[in-house]
Amino acid sequence: MEMMMVVLAAIIAVGTVFYGVRMMKEKRQGNVKKAVFTSVSIFGLAVVGMFAFMLLPSPLFAAEATGTAAASVTSIGDGFKYIAAALSTGLATMGTGKAVGAVGSSAIGAVSEDASILGKTLIFVGMAEGIAIYGMIISILILFV
Repeated sequence: MEMMMVVLAAIIAVGTVFYGVRMMKEKRQGNVKKAVFTSVSIFGLAVVGMFAFMLLPSPLFAAEATGTAAASVTSIGDGFKYIAAALSTGLATMGTGKAVGAVGSSAIGAVSEDASILGKTLIFVGMAEGIAIYGMIISILILFV
């Protein structure tokens, strides 16, 4: 069942990319909000389906847990631990992307006017990238402590 959900997510991702490429080749102008809403709603339905499969009892999963694999069943606390680690890394990297985008474009503009400040601008870009490292460290602490 998990494999089917992974395949479904891959189909949605690949379908979205091919749809976007096709629209760009046709030079079709459209409503960006409508396209994003459609893509996010399909992804949201897939996520809701995954949670439904996780939370609802299923005889298929019960049959797997009765054998020797019963010792490897994780608790709901372990699941929350993995979700927390993923969120801390994911949100930190999204913040890093936004920060590096703003700082990097400003640094390029400043260096184009005065090339002697290149070293100073690299420090600021490195500080913005540090946010991702902090998120990764928190993820490691969540998983192993």
